[in-house]
Amino acid sequence: MKKRLLSGLIGLMVAQPALSLDLIETYEKALSYDSGIAAAQARFESQQAASDVSKSSLLPQIGAYGDAQHIDIDGPNQDNSYRELNYGVQLTQPIFKADSWFQYDASQFQTDSARAQYNLAQQQLILDVATAYFNVLRAQDTVTTARASEAAIQRQYEQAQERFDVGLIAITEVYEARATYDDSKSMRIAAENQLNIAREQLARLTGEYSEDLENLRQSFPLGRPDPMDPTAWEMTALEQNWSVQSALYDLKANESTLKQAKAGHYPTLDLSASYGKSDIHGIEDKAMPQNLRRQRDGETTQGVIALNLNVPLYTGGGTQAGVRQQRSLVTVAEQSLNTVRRDVRVNTRSLFLTINNNVETASALEQTIISRRSALDATRAGYEVGTRNIVEVLDAERAYYVALRDYANARYDYVNNTLQLKQAAGTLSPQDLIELNNWLSANAPGIEALANDEETLDDPAS
Repeated sequence: MKKRLLSGLIGLMVAQPALSLDLIETYEKALSYDSGIAAAQARFESQQAASDVSKSSLLPQIGAYGDAQHIDIDGPNQDNSYRELNYGVQLTQPIFKADSWFQYDASQFQTDSARAQYNLAQQQLILDVATAYFNVLRAQDTVTTARASEAAIQRQYEQAQERFDVGLIAITEVYEARATYDDSKSMRIAAENQLNIAREQLARLTGEYSEDLENLRQSFPLGRPDPMDPTAWEMTALEQNWSVQSALYDLKANESTLKQAKAGHYPTLDLSASYGKSDIHGIEDKAMPQNLRRQRDGETTQGVIALNLNVPLYTGGGTQAGVRQQRSLVTVAEQSLNTVRRDVRVNTRSLFLTINNNVETASALEQTIISRRSALDATRAGYEVGTRNIVEVLDAERAYYVALRDYANARYDYVNNTLQLKQAAGTLSPQDLIELNNWLSANAPGIEALANDEETLDDPAS
């Protein structure tokens, strides 16, 4: 579970056909452009370095030293002046330093937490790209149905005006048609604005504006979650969800930090070794006989090996206070983990139920399109012979295009919710985008064929 999600992307891409890459290309652009994934990677790398820093306190410390000094002594019975040079190397190796060991353990758990957050950021980018991509398609379909609805209602309005001009209907029907036409125009304007916003959201992830996106094929299957057991999905999510993993590592890091705080009461033992030389030149003690004044000049060497024991007796109450503070932080981490687990459990089960509802809704709406189209044709025919009024025709027009729009939305909701369920379970990967991308096509008719093609309108489920 600690492997990076991006590691296999290049290999997966090699095996894919070259004609269906729009969603993958969008994801690749987001990988190189999105600042959130770059920040998550930098935080992970920073924490890796921090772990190495804490590890260094457990390893040998080797250093060189040197100093040079000129000493001039004047006093009773002495008058001395000389130069002294000291240099050498020193090694220090901690033998027992419990707080450093617990600090290193905590840093390793913090690194694991940062890795989990990085993997979560990768999954979130996959989800954000797919959501933004299909939101553009969703908005395009809404614009298509809005324009088709506006055009159809405009025809009804124009026909009503012609009928009124020859005295076949009352002016109230013209007013009804005009009001409905104005309403459909405002809905089309709002839909076009929403499409522009959706494109802005996609450009925020990729840094580029894309006018043409491959659409989802009408044959795209809306399957049930596998396995068809919400408890199985819940158990997988509690084990593999990256938010849960991060919170769990945070708890372990805080527990190690609590041990580190308690280790402030423990003694420490260090081994030190040094080897150095001292050069003394120019000693001249005028109080000594002339023949002995320079006998102290020369070079000496010194090697030292020592064990240094430090036993803390009283630190002003700081150690006890640190333990109390860290114990409270452990409680905070425990409760945060419980909250994350509860949220993941509820979210996973809710998404499972929602996906099943999406499948049933899409199936029902597919039949609704056929029924609405039949009702629209019958209402138009009734209006021609005078058994239906203009309000009924306009309502049938709007109901038909609403069914088209809702059917498209149900399919996009299914796609988004399926990806969210996999993210909740911790299994979402670029492979899911590749498999989804295989169901996209530049030649897919989409909702536009249902709304504008008269032959397709006769059988919307085709």
